[in-house]
Order: sequence, then C-alpha cells, then structure tokens
Amino acid sequence: MVSEFTREIINDLSSGFFRVPDLIHVLIGPRQVGKTTLAHSLARSWPGKSHYAAADTLLPPGPAWVVAQWETARRLEVGGTAPLLVLDEVQKVDRWSEVVKSLWDEDRRAGRALRVLLLGSSSLLLAEGMSESLAGRFFLHRCGHWSFPECREAFSWDLDRWLYFGGYPGAARLADDEQTWRSYIVDGLIEAVLSRDVLAMQRVTKPALLRHLFVLAARYPALILSYNKMLGQLRDAGNTTTLAHYLRLLQTAFLAGGLERFSPGQARSRGSSPKLILWNNALVSALGLRTFAEARADTSWWGRLVENAVGAHLVAGLQGLPYEVGYWRRGNAEVDFVVRVGDSIWALEVKSGRLEHAAGLDEFLARFPAARPLIVGTGGIPLDSFFATPPGELLQVAGSRQQASTDP
Repeated sequence: MVSEFTREIINDLSSGFFRVPDLIHVLIGPRQVGKTTLAHSLARSWPGKSHYAAADTLLPPGPAWVVAQWETARRLEVGGTAPLLVLDEVQKVDRWSEVVKSLWDEDRRAGRALRVLLLGSSSLLLAEGMSESLAGRFFLHRCGHWSFPECREAFSWDLDRWLYFGGYPGAARLADDEQTWRSYIVDGLIEAVLSRDVLAMQRVTKPALLRHLFVLAARYPALILSYNKMLGQLRDAGNTTTLAHYLRLLQTAFLAGGLERFSPGQARSRGSSPKLILWNNALVSALGLRTFAEARADTSWWGRLVENAVGAHLVAGLQGLPYEVGYWRRGNAEVDFVVRVGDSIWALEVKSGRLEHAAGLDEFLARFPAARPLIVGTGGIPLDSFFATPPGELLQVAGSRQQASTDP
C-alpha cells in the first residue's frame, strides 16, 4: 500500500542537506505527488527540531508571515543542533524571495545553523524568485509524477493501468471506481492547479481561454496541432501569441506543454506548430470519455496514450539538464521525438502495436546521419524498461552502445 511505500527521492533530499548544508534546499514538483509528505518524513528523521508552515491558503500571506515562521524556527536551535524550517507553497507569498534572501544572509553573518527547505508547485514563480534574489544560495530537487516502477510497487499496477490512470498516488485508491476517480482528478486536482497555481498567481486576461486550451490539449495528446487550428476550435481565442503564452503557463504548473519542431542549426523552431504533451496521462483519461477497457481496446487511442507517456517521461526526466526535446516533421515524414544535447542528437520512434517500418526515421537519418536512432516499444526498448529508466541514463547507454558498434 502507498502508506508503506517511500519514494527514493527522500534519500536524495536527506543526503542533500549533509552534502551541501550551506544552501537553501528547494523541492519543486506538481501538486498531489507527495512533496509535503516527503517534507514531513524528512522532519521526523531530522536530528534536531523542526518547524513546518504552509502558505497555501485562499488569501496568501504577506512577507511578514515568512519572517514570523523564520523566527519561530530560529528559537528551536538547542546546543548547536541545527533546526529545520519547512515553508510549503512559498511562491504564494508576495516578494518571498527577497525576504528569504535577507533572513538567510542574516543567519549566515550571525553564524546560525538553521537549515531551510522550500516547497512549491509553480516552477515559473519559484524560478523567478530563485534567479532574481537567491542566485548561488539554493540547491534544487525535483519531485515528479509517480513513475511506473513506483506505482507498480505501491499499488501492484501493471503497465497498462499506469498508462491510463497515470501517476497521482492520492487518486490510485479510487481507480476501481472510474467515475469517482475521474471526478477526483478533474475537481480536486486539475481545478485546484488551474485556480490556485495559475489563475491566482499569474496575470491571465482570458481565464476561460486558458481552461479551454488545457481541455483541447487533453483531447489531442501527442499530436502536432498548429496554433491556427487551435484558434479555430477555441472560443474567444485571441491570437497565436496568447495561446503560446498560455501553453507555457500550463507547463510551469506541470499540466501540459508544447514541443517545438527540431530544425538544423538550432534545437527548436520557434513559433512552429507545437506537439501537445500532457505531463501525466491521468489528465488525458480523466477529461476523456473512454473507460480503461475502451481505451485499451482502441489501438489508435492507446498508441496516443503510450506516445504521450513517452514524451512526458522525456520532458520531466530531462528537466534541468542540457537536453532539449522536440519533434521533427517534413512533409509526411515524421519522427516522434528528437532529443539534442550539444552536437549529439537522438531520434526516438514510439511503437505500441505491431512492428512497422519507420519511414520518417529513415528520412531523418538520411538528413542527419550523425543522429542516433532509438525505437521505444515494439521492436526496440520494451516500454516497461523505458519507463523504469531515467531518460538521461537511457540516452547515455544507447549512445555508448552505438559508439561501440561503430568502433573498429
């Protein structure tokens, strides 16, 4: 059961405080994936005392709230043992980064041993604060959606179940009642993220458009859709610039994003038709009309779910690394995903059914002969192995194998 399951990231988080004790630690990730649970687990095992406070309220607190929590934690230092301060959803506090910087620098000058963990579910707001005020003062940890191996161990799910129901642990116990599960995802998760992490924290002039854009993305997972086609399906759509901006906002909340087209000489083709990727397949299934059984029986739709999951695995797993993920298309030839780092290029084709010739991959390799081909699924890396391996590690292994095969 999930109550007995501990995510591996807790070990990275715990060791991080001892490897780099003189930095503020920041844990970022989607809602409902266990960030707060991890923080409480860390606090329970902390050698000294700890103080936890959350800013995730209907009326976000002001900067004085951070000062009050910080002072409370300072008073917990006893006999030189460093106390731990945990501030949850800190990005909700106005000017949070300026206050944290001031208090942190004050502690360093005074020789205080206070350790600090900040939690957040908006990558944009946290990134802005960290880059503007906390540069050189923080260490970032990423807590993503639950992977297939985690759901397999915690809930005894097979791959098909994970591909449909996704990686939200709080919803897993409801999966046997699909209507209840769907209501939980839509009302308790999607609505909470849109209303509290996007609309309440960003300047959005057309909130209805942003919601409609997200629903549209969930209808077309892993498909390339031009902004003009989106305009034709959305009411009050404004212009392509607005849509591109709103799609980026959805990505900062770990909901959905658009991959851009790979082109030679640069990693992405700015302004190209985006390939829509939902960060968790639960978001697709909950907003769709197909039951688990119906989705599994529809080979075309199931292929889309598999491809979307592959894209989400790449995008989430390569965050913070120098990899750039896109797609390639020229005429009728297409490659599902193109990953680039420096001069190295990987071309990934996803196969979820019978083995078919990858004509798009052939044409891509003819144009970019130095690229490394990788088939995921039928005829290539098994899907369960792919989803069980961090993408950076998988690409390194695939690259080294290809290099070995070409060495004399």
